[in-house]
Amino acid sequence: MDASRPDLLDPASLAALGRLEVIARWVVDGFLTGLHRSPRKGFSVEFAEHRPYQPGDDLRYLDWKILARADRWVIKQFEEETNLRAMLLLDVSPSMAWSGSPNRLTKQAWSEASVAALSLLLLKQRDAVGFLRFDDEVRTVLPPRARTAQWRRVLAELGQPGTGTTSSFAAAVERAAALVTRPGLFVILSDLLVEPEEATRAVRTLRAVGHDIVILHVMDPAERDLEEAGDAKFTDPESGDALAARGSDVRDAYRETVETVIGEWRERFAGAGAFYDVVSTDAPFGTALRRAFAVRQSLP
Repeated sequence: MDASRPDLLDPASLAALGRLEVIARWVVDGFLTGLHRSPRKGFSVEFAEHRPYQPGDDLRYLDWKILARADRWVIKQFEEETNLRAMLLLDVSPSMAWSGSPNRLTKQAWSEASVAALSLLLLKQRDAVGFLRFDDEVRTVLPPRARTAQWRRVLAELGQPGTGTTSSFAAAVERAAALVTRPGLFVILSDLLVEPEEATRAVRTLRAVGHDIVILHVMDPAERDLEEAGDAKFTDPESGDALAARGSDVRDAYRETVETVIGEWRERFAGAGAFYDVVSTDAPFGTALRRAFAVRQSLP
């Protein structure tokens, strides 16, 4: 494996090397080196903020009104207008804190690193990025912003624990939709232990108003292919329901059931007009970036 491409490395090994901020930068830098980048369109500009005048500044950008009113010499700073407004939604319900092996990241840890990298990548594309964390309630709401400081805000919220017991997917999507008033991009990371009808309706409503939607179904490998062969007790981390069974007796039926559920999700979200994919916690962090970026690049 090419060590210059951290986006392709084992996520658990990479995550052990540094803080979330550092890992995200490595992943994005590696991802960008792998792109065949096309020429970008020009951007219009909009006013961002003032800063003190410095000798040599172009006097065209001097704010004459403030100079006349307050005798202060300040320069108008502008930022490039964003292409797009993106909302990143992260499920932090109890089931996301699970891993099937001590050698793998939890679903939440894998998703947090992916969100950190994806938000940085979008900001580098001069898109506005918003962030929302949810379990049975919305825990974090950051409206979309395009400034560099927005990434620090996202990082500050990542890693904060949820306190709920379930996942209110539909309510979170509805709350996020209220923050984006024109067609944008929604990226949702969840293990989808949610009510299918409500989730599908919420996604369909988003799509109806013009948003593009990427749903990344985050799964631990042990959830898709039962690893336990001996006697075991299987416990739902959200409801607390438990069932004793021998792994070897239920493995085939379990695998068939999981693949059926994945197929149903795929069909539901395709029918709602969303891009859906299963991502595994042993997959490189670049996986989430590639999925979302492919959709991002297809937008006008």
